[in-house]
Amino acid sequence: MRSTFFGLETAKRGMFTSQSAIYTTGNNISNANTPGYTRQRIEFIQTEGFPSPAMNRPEIPGLLGTGVKEGSIERIRDQFIDRQYRNENTKLGYWQSYAGSVQKMEEIMNEPSDYGLSKAMSQFWQSLQDLSVNPENEGARMVVLQRGQSLAETFNYLHDSLMSVRNELNHEMDVTVQQVNSLTTQLAAVNKQISEVEPHGYLPNDLYDQRDRLLDELSSIVPIETTYQTSGGKPSPKAEGTASINLVIGNKKISLVNGSNASAVSIEKDEKGVSSISVNGEIATSDMDSLTGQGKLNALIQAYGTGEGKGLYPEMLDNLDKLAYTYATIFNEIHSKGYDKNGNGGVDANGNPLGKNFFEGLGTDYKGAAGSIKVADLKPSEIAASLVKGNAGNGGNAIALGNIKDLQFSNNSVTLSDGTKLENLEINNGTIQSFFEGTIGSMAVKGQQANRLAHNSEVLLNSVDKNRQSVTAVSLDEEFSNLIQFQHAYSASARMITAIDEMLDQIINGLGHVGK
Repeated sequence: MRSTFFGLETAKRGMFTSQSAIYTTGNNISNANTPGYTRQRIEFIQTEGFPSPAMNRPEIPGLLGTGVKEGSIERIRDQFIDRQYRNENTKLGYWQSYAGSVQKMEEIMNEPSDYGLSKAMSQFWQSLQDLSVNPENEGARMVVLQRGQSLAETFNYLHDSLMSVRNELNHEMDVTVQQVNSLTTQLAAVNKQISEVEPHGYLPNDLYDQRDRLLDELSSIVPIETTYQTSGGKPSPKAEGTASINLVIGNKKISLVNGSNASAVSIEKDEKGVSSISVNGEIATSDMDSLTGQGKLNALIQAYGTGEGKGLYPEMLDNLDKLAYTYATIFNEIHSKGYDKNGNGGVDANGNPLGKNFFEGLGTDYKGAAGSIKVADLKPSEIAASLVKGNAGNGGNAIALGNIKDLQFSNNSVTLSDGTKLENLEINNGTIQSFFEGTIGSMAVKGQQANRLAHNSEVLLNSVDKNRQSVTAVSLDEEFSNLIQFQHAYSASARMITAIDEMLDQIINGLGHVGK
């Protein structure tokens, strides 16, 4: 026999389930503007029909529905889109950071402009040409000294400024490594909380959201891959489990987070740059030049440097040193063979120069030349503008000094106008001017590439994010519609209870009164 109160239980289940759906909808509406929140929905499950299959089941036309019950409150999330997002986020993190490093360099070099190194060299060469026309003019000689000093100071300024930014990159790398380790520690703690909740059959949606936010942040810094393991106990079939997070470099994967255990990332540096990335002492990679496009940390490493003259800033510093050293070496060679206003200078019987050097502060090789170059303590009269001893009106040597910019290099050597061949210089081919133009051009190309790829990565990331938001984000219009739907369902279930109550009232108070 079916129960007299059968319908009441069905209606009660409908009320309770609709009530839970209304509460879940309210939670979505409340968190519509919460960063990283994933909309939730309640799972409606049809309860088992009556009667249950058995030998003594009542003879009724068929199975009667017994209503609905709450299954689980789950997030609406697509892990495939999450993986896409984090892959693009890794690329964007790299190119944005690298583009920022190039931009700082471009601001320092300030080319082309009236305040950069090329302008200082041009003004110095022009002062030498002016001196060749008026070699006895004291003012022209003073201008040469001042322009030479300006050129040396420009080299010094560029070197010091680039070194300052490189030191900032070093500090930023250390801070970024600390950030990675902080994120992995937080992820391990969230994993632990999840592993304590899931075995009881609950879905800790807020913890899932927190973990996804941390993963998004981590993915912009280093390339990661995430897999999930089932928690113990009796977890819900829809439980995500604990996350295992690996640092991915090339074909190598090293664990950053495994359950509630977090690994420590570190970078090894020497005087030449960053030599390797390690996780808990295990080297993840020592091939630092293969990290293009792999997160902010790797962009900082590429800018700071990965070896002798390798890296964005070491390469520019190296080229400036080569330029300063080569130019000063050639200039001193020509200047020391000329004659000053008082007839001092020239060469001895063996062809060795007798005059003074114009530039000083250079070492035995080109390293550090841009930072140390300076004009020697010369008087205006000691500038060797003449090729003829005792003829202060001769400006031939000043012309030779001004023509250094046009000397053609071949296999790291150059032949001077007097036939002297200087070898083992630091410029392979071309001229002094073309070498510097090539250096600036290379920087510009790197900047354009970084900006272009940063823009492209941002466009792709925004596209993926729109897809993700269409799945996970809260739509107030949709939630308002759901709220009305669940409210009506709740009211209908309540109305059903009222109807059944009237039926029961008829049975209780109306039956058994025939004839009264």
